[in-house]
Amino acid sequence: MRVSDLYAAGFNPVASAADFGQRQNPDHLVYALEQRHAHTNGTLAPDVRGELAKLLWCDLLILNFPIFWFSAPAMLKGWIDRVLVSGVVYGGKRFYDRGGLTGKRAMLSVTIGGQSHMFAPDGVHGPLDDMLKPLQQGTLGYTGLSVLPPFVAWHVPYISTEERTHILADWRHHLDQLDHLAPLSMPSLCDFDEHLPTLLGWLFP
Repeated sequence: MRVSDLYAAGFNPVASAADFGQRQNPDHLVYALEQRHAHTNGTLAPDVRGELAKLLWCDLLILNFPIFWFSAPAMLKGWIDRVLVSGVVYGGKRFYDRGGLTGKRAMLSVTIGGQSHMFAPDGVHGPLDDMLKPLQQGTLGYTGLSVLPPFVAWHVPYISTEERTHILADWRHHLDQLDHLAPLSMPSLCDFDEHLPTLLGWLFP
């Protein structure tokens, strides 16, 4: 197992021209294209190279974070922006079941201040799955990862030590069940033609 504690490491979450030791186009920064060029030429920033190496090494990626404003913290978003390198992880039609991380698994482990009933289909915030879709599908699934059901710790800032102990026991149980969890459903490029409208759309207009 390898762990990246982004805060402890002082990871820089800001994607910028400083990520590239050598620019393909010094006059106009297209970040994804510069990622491809820098990876090919071995000039990605050292912290990005290190995190990308961990990502390509692992069989299972677990992203552990608190929900901030219906989303991930800026630190994690910056890790995604900088480390999911174009040309390696995605690019062109290299996404979903043809993504660069196909064959690997991923899972979210999140803590949240709200209570579970607030995220029911009829709850004030709506289903938590809707909130997690940009990460689970738009990021993890998009890169080819097989996404396992998330682990959610509810109401964490406001519960007792005993309740936190129960959450940790539930977390251990969830980890023990990883090989038995069915991945979430993701799009498959096999269901679309080369222009990416659905094949069924052509058959049944």
